Amino acid sequence: MPSSSASDFAIFDLAAFEAASGETRAALARELDRICRETGFLAISGHGVAPQVIANLSARARAFFDLAPDTKHQAAPPYAGYPYGYLGPGVEALAKSRGVDSPPDLKESFNAGPLSTPEGMVDKDALSFCFADNIWPAGQDEFRAAWEAYFTAMTDLAKRIMRAFAEALKLDTHFFDPCLKNPISAMRALNYPELDRAPPDGQLRAGAHTDYGSLTILLPDAGSRGLEIMTPEGAWREIPPVDGAFVINIGDLMARWTNDRWVSTLHRVVNIPAEQGGLKRRQSIAFFHQPDWHAEIATLPSCLAAGEASKYEPVLSGPYLMGKFKKTVM
Repeated sequence: MPSSSASDFAIFDLAAFEAASGETRAALARELDRICRETGFLAISGHGVAPQVIANLSARARAFFDLAPDTKHQAAPPYAGYPYGYLGPGVEALAKSRGVDSPPDLKESFNAGPLSTPEGMVDKDALSFCFADNIWPAGQDEFRAAWEAYFTAMTDLAKRIMRAFAEALKLDTHFFDPCLKNPISAMRALNYPELDRAPPDGQLRAGAHTDYGSLTILLPDAGSRGLEIMTPEGAWREIPPVDGAFVINIGDLMARWTNDRWVSTLHRVVNIPAEQGGLKRRQSIAFFHQPDWHAEIATLPSCLAAGEASKYEPVLSGPYLMGKFKKTVM
């Protein structure tokens, strides 16, 4: 399990890109394309998200996970397969999304989706899945306010990143905008509880998986360990948190959009040896950016050479996401 330092993990300064022009901007776009081709994982600095927005949600999420189990379970989904609410330990196995049988992941989570339903939405699957009601913990108004402020900031940041992605793919800056009018993004606060002993072989904090959408914006605890990606050489590499930056990874839909030019990287959260702090608690917040429910994801012309056929049939963003999600529920 080779470890990495922040110094050898790709960091892309979004603010510097947005302020650049001419050849400087083109060079930064080419660098972003290179990173997304090679690993699909990078850190985004210059994101402009207010530190207080980040700190507020981190603190409120930790306080929520500190509540008694009976209290947390009051915000549990009403039935198996409902996408939002509190999921306790042993409920999910992410490796199953890839058809791999595995023990349940050693984590608990709180999940919520879009903050409003677009006017005129009548698709029954969309209304019962992505636009289902969020389940907020009773008596946790400050938690909900911090969550909504952070979710709104991530929605804006994701759109800015997608515009940088468009230029990296030699498309118009606003190419993806029509697909992002009412994104069906979701967010998870994840808590990996402190362990009193090493878990059985094969049981991880989060099993190996790829993410489903266009991109994921991850906020891990400062100094936390255990997040690993699969390198192009087939080895697992640890990815460290980067101070003041978000960890970004490409999801399956972006890989489909680019005909696998960009990598939806396999990743997992492993159990670090106890002597290296591996039994300690770990928290992260993951924002899963997903295009509009009816957005068609078809191979981009700029990602096909002359005469080259696409590897993938077009899919619709929402139904594709729903199918992947249902595979992970225990």
